[in-house]
Amino acid sequence: MWTHKAWPGRFLPPSLPARERLRAYAGWCNAVEGNTTFYATPARDTVATWAQQTGPGFRFVVKLPKVVTHERRFAGVETEMRAFLDAIEPLGDRAVLWTQLPGSFGPSDVDALLRFLRRLPPDRRRAVEVRHPDFFTDTGATSRLERTLAAAEAEWVPFDTTVFFGSPPASEAEQDAWAKKPRLPRRTRALTDHPIVRYLGRDSVEQTVEGWQPWTEVVAGWLREGRSPTVFVHTPDNDDAPALARRFHDDVRASVPGLAALPEPEPVEPATLF
Repeated sequence: MWTHKAWPGRFLPPSLPARERLRAYAGWCNAVEGNTTFYATPARDTVATWAQQTGPGFRFVVKLPKVVTHERRFAGVETEMRAFLDAIEPLGDRAVLWTQLPGSFGPSDVDALLRFLRRLPPDRRRAVEVRHPDFFTDTGATSRLERTLAAAEAEWVPFDTTVFFGSPPASEAEQDAWAKKPRLPRRTRALTDHPIVRYLGRDSVEQTVEGWQPWTEVVAGWLREGRSPTVFVHTPDNDDAPALARRFHDDVRASVPGLAALPEPEPVEPATLF
């Protein structure tokens, strides 16, 4: 996601052509979630423009197609996966294959996950997000999934919604997210050198910033260990997400001064009539 209806005129120049929006977004953040790939595999030429709009250090965490993970649950998906892998090839090693699984995918399905992960190209980093409660509350299920991911050199992606669900929704956007987002415990253990975190705050900036304080300590610790984490900051409406992501990065830099600054975004000129 690198565009949002509330961003033009604030974070992106107004009336910016679609083919240039990622370039503008990359002035604010150095990583992006590829959510649209969940619904449709993009054309290879389109992905090539993504690569051209971003620098060599920019990271793409691209979600595997819905037909693979949710509809067929890894069964008979060879054609779809070949098409997907070919489409994202222009991103090279900057792309992480993100397998987001439905809440119905439980501990009894882990063997199918392992078989699938082992068939992925060995030069592609891979990450898995699970939503079945047993993976978080049953120590046996947790250990089994961790062993499975370790065997496939895959990271476990936590989606931290604990702050969001800490109090009742206070807006239409929060009410919508309340009905859709998973309610799971916070998980802070990294399995690889490239951990990925997805954090959901509130529409309130103050609540969002207060809620991510535990993550600043965790991420700073990972950096000191030599890991290279990627953190995505969300709110129910995502209106302020780019600025919040930079604020989180600054909070971590306060503990890890050697961490490089994010790129300096281009000034956004106001729209004019002529």
